[in-house]
Amino acid sequence: MLELKKRLQVQIAKRLENDFAPKARELDLVETPDHKFGDLALSYPFQAAKKMRIPPRQAAEKMAALLEGLDGVDKVQAAGAGYVNLFLDRRRFFEDALRAPDASGLSAEETKIVIEHTNINPNKAAHIGHLRNACLGDTLARALRYKGETVEVQNYIDDTGVQVVDVVFGFMELEKKTLADLEMISGKFDHDCWDLYARVSANLADHPEAQARKAEILKKVEHGEGPEYEMSRYVSRRILRAHLATMKRLDIGYDVLPCESTILHLHFWERAFELLKERKAVTHVSEGENAGCWVMRLEDEPDREKIIVRSDGTVTYVGKDIAYQLWKFGLLGRDFHYEPFLEDDGRTVWISTAEDAARGSVPAAGLSFGRAGKVYNVIDVRQSYLQKVVVQGVRALGFAAQADKSVHFSYEMVALSPRSLKELKYTPPEEEKDKSFHEVSGRKGLGVKADDLLDRLEEKALAEVDKRNPDLPPEDRSRISREIAAGALRYFMLKFARNSLIVFDFEEALSFEGETGPYLQYTLVRLNSIFRKLREREGTTDEDVAAMAASGVDLAVLAEKERNDFWDLVFYASRLDEEVLRAVGGLEFSHLAKFAFNLSQKSNGYYHRYPILSEENEKVRAVRLLTIRYVRERLRSALVLMGIPRPERM
Repeated sequence: MLELKKRLQVQIAKRLENDFAPKARELDLVETPDHKFGDLALSYPFQAAKKMRIPPRQAAEKMAALLEGLDGVDKVQAAGAGYVNLFLDRRRFFEDALRAPDASGLSAEETKIVIEHTNINPNKAAHIGHLRNACLGDTLARALRYKGETVEVQNYIDDTGVQVVDVVFGFMELEKKTLADLEMISGKFDHDCWDLYARVSANLADHPEAQARKAEILKKVEHGEGPEYEMSRYVSRRILRAHLATMKRLDIGYDVLPCESTILHLHFWERAFELLKERKAVTHVSEGENAGCWVMRLEDEPDREKIIVRSDGTVTYVGKDIAYQLWKFGLLGRDFHYEPFLEDDGRTVWISTAEDAARGSVPAAGLSFGRAGKVYNVIDVRQSYLQKVVVQGVRALGFAAQADKSVHFSYEMVALSPRSLKELKYTPPEEEKDKSFHEVSGRKGLGVKADDLLDRLEEKALAEVDKRNPDLPPEDRSRISREIAAGALRYFMLKFARNSLIVFDFEEALSFEGETGPYLQYTLVRLNSIFRKLREREGTTDEDVAAMAASGVDLAVLAEKERNDFWDLVFYASRLDEEVLRAVGGLEFSHLAKFAFNLSQKSNGYYHRYPILSEENEKVRAVRLLTIRYVRERLRSALVLMGIPRPERM
């Protein structure tokens, strides 16, 4: 569809240039509300009529006459108060669609795009809120790659932050453990740290005098000194591996893991600070409550200032984020060293390291990370102010183009319904029992671990698979249940507008009916079953079906009602590329989720109304097979874009 529109716009511009001289942006083609009025509509007559001081209908009639005979169009008609409607050559359109590969109308616009997402503090297990971040970021990466962009996915690891320091404090001061003791701990280390982190938060609140020891640990960690640093490195790396394993359950992966410790040890911040001072983007405060601090004033809020460097000389998060953002664009003049962290399906995931600390590290020249043309930072809406300061820092250094290409992909948080809490056998605090939803707070130990959520989803999915497919081998049923659980979660995280709060509910997410991941998966399974049965009964392969299009498609063999239903289905399926562009342009993947759901509904309706394998007319059956095969490929592509697994059976 996207390719056809581009081709038609070129033809239309050429036909109208002498009489109307339209600009390219004025020739937008939109779908009509009903195919009986045409397939595509041109509203340009309304704009042209104003310039020429004639009625829009008159302009439309003149344009319609000039546009007769457009390639790929059966009929052109002036309509309504001033539209030009195009009736497409349905046979030609369908035959072209059958031949066209995925993303045929899309192309890259950037040299390279960096997406930073997930970014879980490596101090405890991931929770449900982190899953929304990762699902959104991964879907954006998939959509951009589908579009043809070169995409690099980064997962920033804050391995020297106060959250990691809290856990180190807990192990050293509350539990009196050494690094050797930690190495002896088996099982889910990240889950153990979840509970410890909450205990530390409560302990520090009750014993404020312990803050001095915590501050001492923080300084040791930031400077890479002593047993405190060694323990922080062990804790953060081990929990990071657990986080990556959790995300792997949802088929989410990364290219590089930049660490805050290496930003500090390689003096990225010092270099960024020099640049900020040279450009006078930050100023030193000599009096008042911020005396001794370096601050940045916001462009649109001149009375407000953000501390970049504290009076004790330590840099705030936003300062380090400015340095990191500059590195992403290749503007810092410095680079990391890297070493392999793990292998993910044959692909190496790299982690940043400081040159003097690296064992077998790769020099920066050996790998090319960063140096992006555009950067997306996937961070929740609560960080909007800090992201605004980061972009201002980049702009203040004279990098206006890069500031404009710095995109904050914001989203709202995830909560749990009371029914979900009961499902997970979690009892909320007394003061929260009457709430309609429950928010996550890692510091208070409130919320649900991502692995626990996935485990329970898989258990419930397995119960359904066992009922539907009792004869399948246990390993197959387990695999299918994992695929259903992942599909249910990923679709649930995408189907709501990103700036709306999600209240997760098991029953709603796992339903095989309605707007859910399992419904989409089941639709694809049913479409695949048609071709499996065709192969088993008649020996006709998928390639044999595809070859049926070589001799042309005869739509005249279909009754009028079926021709219209066929066209409605094929026309809608052809919009996938446009939906991808729309989702990426607005960073709103609920549009893509809704498209996949609507396509599933339409394909199920067609499948029920027009039997395929039992159809005796070979020509009619051939058209139906080609139709379902085309729709199946569109639906499969949509599921891949959303990271939803495609089970063989359900």
